Amino acid sequence: MTMTSLKGRHALVTGGGRGIGRAIAGCLVKAGATVTIVGRSPATLELAIVQGDAHAAAVADITDREAVQAAVQDAVARYGPVDLLIANAGAAASAPFMKTGPDMFRQMLDVNLLGVTNTAHAVLGSMTEKGFGRIVAVASTAGLKGYPYVSAYCAAKHAVVGFVRALALETARNGVTVNAVCPGFTDTDLVSESLARIMEKTDRTREEALAELVKHNPQGRLINPSEVAEAVLWLCSEGARSVTGQAIAVAGGEI
Repeated sequence: MTMTSLKGRHALVTGGGRGIGRAIAGCLVKAGATVTIVGRSPATLELAIVQGDAHAAAVADITDREAVQAAVQDAVARYGPVDLLIANAGAAASAPFMKTGPDMFRQMLDVNLLGVTNTAHAVLGSMTEKGFGRIVAVASTAGLKGYPYVSAYCAAKHAVVGFVRALALETARNGVTVNAVCPGFTDTDLVSESLARIMEKTDRTREEALAELVKHNPQGRLINPSEVAEAVLWLCSEGARSVTGQAIAVAGGEI
């Protein structure tokens, strides 16, 4: 982490107040970047700033394109154009397909896909003008394979990976790289909520529920958010300038 210097770079991290997003924001701060985080909870964002994992924050719903544009404009006014965009914010919903209606598909696409495209649209113009930019979408192994009972989530994350691959080709000659990192089950609040649902619906213990999740990972464990952050840090570095259009699994060999 300390070997990669991002001094002078302005990074914007959506969903940066907790979980993987906060780990990424803190990692980029330690590497010398100026970091703006975006989220919906002012208290969560402020705590990240107070604890040194970000420099500034903007409150916005990433599904609202105008709100995202306003948040980016505020960040640019404060620290200059965004050099590094980490489109991390997302959500997961689970249900058998026959109980998954259009509203759930729409919700998953709005949060997981449009949340990425809205933020990319807000920063890409200045990146192209500058001749430098890094866009990293935090997708999921659910964007590379299927899982039961999360068809809407899998569809949305597959869409994110497809978007990354397409945009990477459009920007390849402009000094902008576009990639995705695809974590497996990661030790975050989101996974804790999943464990609670499994326990409630199946009467399993927490240990049994956890074993059900980590069985997909050949290493037999949850991914640490810092491991995802390190992958993002590398993609933001000068050394990754020829890496674009990739979907990199951080999943202990699951993919």
